[in-house]
Amino acid sequence: MSLPTDHIRLLFGLKLRQLRIDKGISVSELAQKAGLSISYITEIEKGRKYPKADKIAALANAMQVDYDSMVSLKLSKKLEPISDLLKSKFLTEIPLELFGIDPADLLELLAEAPAKVSAMIRTFMDIALSYNMSVERLYLAMLRSYQELHDNHFEDIEADADRFLTEFDAAGTGVSEALLINLFKTRYEVKIQTFDPASLPELSSLRSVYRPETKTLHLNENLSVEQRLFVLAREIGFLYLGLKNRPQTYSYVEADSFEQILNNYKASYFAGAILIRRDKLVERLNALFSSPVWHEDLFLKLIQDFRSTPERFFYRLSNVLPKYFGIDQLFFYRFNHTAGQTNFHLTKEMHLSRSQGPRGIVDGHFCRRWVALTILEELSATQQQKQFDGALCRAQVSTYADSGQAYLIISVAHPYQLRLQPGAARQNMSVSMCFAVNDTLRSKVKFLNDPTLSHRVVNEACERCGIFDCRERVAAPVILQKKRQMEAMKQVVAKLG
Repeated sequence: MSLPTDHIRLLFGLKLRQLRIDKGISVSELAQKAGLSISYITEIEKGRKYPKADKIAALANAMQVDYDSMVSLKLSKKLEPISDLLKSKFLTEIPLELFGIDPADLLELLAEAPAKVSAMIRTFMDIALSYNMSVERLYLAMLRSYQELHDNHFEDIEADADRFLTEFDAAGTGVSEALLINLFKTRYEVKIQTFDPASLPELSSLRSVYRPETKTLHLNENLSVEQRLFVLAREIGFLYLGLKNRPQTYSYVEADSFEQILNNYKASYFAGAILIRRDKLVERLNALFSSPVWHEDLFLKLIQDFRSTPERFFYRLSNVLPKYFGIDQLFFYRFNHTAGQTNFHLTKEMHLSRSQGPRGIVDGHFCRRWVALTILEELSATQQQKQFDGALCRAQVSTYADSGQAYLIISVAHPYQLRLQPGAARQNMSVSMCFAVNDTLRSKVKFLNDPTLSHRVVNEACERCGIFDCRERVAAPVILQKKRQMEAMKQVVAKLG
């Protein structure tokens, strides 16, 4: 595998430094023996310069090692993690600049403290292996960090969306499916075909497939009107923004690079921005927040008026609330649930805050007091009692038992699959937006004082919860009990003479 020049310089510098330290030679001693300046050797060890062949030979002679071992890219065991990192796609594919990191500074850090950085890298790799973290999951974790870093608001994409709307929706009547289909035909010469997932069951989980060699977009016939509109808008996003490195399926089967994941996000953001105009959304939110009474039906109607799915609507909220309302303590999460079962699966989350929030838990049962779960139970019961394919909306003020922090949570639950195969279990999902209750939220959201709004004390997971009289508990508080046992043990140990 070929490496960039700066990586080769760094590998050589790391090897030279490690050899010098192992042999107990100072920089000044090495400079004297090799006939080179101290500053020149320092520049080499920091990966800033790569010596010519005659100088490499002088360094090898000074440390009594052969020339070939000096120029080999193989590092010692101590530095193997750094070598693995440099040979991986991480530094070449991850645009570190997005996170405010200068790649040159990172390389210098590797050169300055290689042993400590090597140990850190090894630790991260071991953690990733322990949790069976795939490359795609790593990319998605980085994307979430990127979104959170920018409050999930990107003015450059908003500006691109505004230009699109000025050109194609100047009247402000809304971007329609007919408009998008016409753009595919006339501007981009893309054909649109549908496929039946019943005859192609392997593709049943995909909403669309784009074949660039034939310029054909294949759409799943089972998509709802809202889903189809978003898929079309997302595909227009790829074309309008000129994003060529992209996944060809939605949801994607695999990601070849972080750039694909990032471009997919940009196209999706663009789609949300042209389908849910920020000026109209801000206007409607002002009206919603100014009402002293919470209306579940009005919130569902708001989603329907923008011809959006609940998940896409909540994501669009996360784009505008921090910038236009100052509400930046946000959490978004999505649960999937099979009707009639007792298990709930957290399948997506995003946190625009560093304070406590309902983050994913890998070693416990989620608190059954969360409205995101109770609404799924309610939806399942409603579906069993009668033919119901609609959506439910509920709001709750949840106060964490441990921290006392309160959150306003608005949750919408709806069927995940509109058309069920014979004998298949019904799949539902809930999407929730959580707002930290603080002075900003109190000043903006008047219905927060609505006395009919549900209030509950919640926790993260049963295994960690100290609400011992909880009727919703589904598991013993084993983690909490173990923690208290350890604390008691420490107290007794401290009292020993």
